[in-house]
Amino acid sequence: MIRPATPADIPAIHTLIRELAEYERALEEAKATEEQLHEALFGSHPAAYAHVATDDATGAVIGYAIWFLNFSTWRGVHGIYLEDLYVRPTARGGGHGKALLTELARICVERGYQRLEWSVLNWNTPAIDFYQALGARPQDEWTVYRLTDEALTKASGTS
Repeated sequence: MIRPATPADIPAIHTLIRELAEYERALEEAKATEEQLHEALFGSHPAAYAHVATDDATGAVIGYAIWFLNFSTWRGVHGIYLEDLYVRPTARGGGHGKALLTELARICVERGYQRLEWSVLNWNTPAIDFYQALGARPQDEWTVYRLTDEALTKASGTS
């Protein structure tokens, strides 16, 4: 079952985020707290949204998608940027990942958004194969850049 996340899901989502970070070989970078997630998803000015996949038998959260709106200046409309998609390894193959992506695609179509985008690590061939089987295509002509930590502070001119 796929449903919008609720505040009660925050502990499970936080645990799954840490599992994803460990899988992606970057657990030390996963610093978000449950409180930060709660504020981002359910605070007075939500910056992101989440859906969860639950086990049919137990109702336990076994996967999640966290996403936010982006905007295309070329198309003139919003889209969805999928920040995370994760399903526990023990629950993979049950259609939960596809169901999460299907729900986000449905939201896009329903709201007139024209893009559903995300990033995937180059070495994550199981995810790449899964996404390509759904019809997603890589945007090879783009390279992602990022400012964080000291570089971000320096670029801000505030140090």
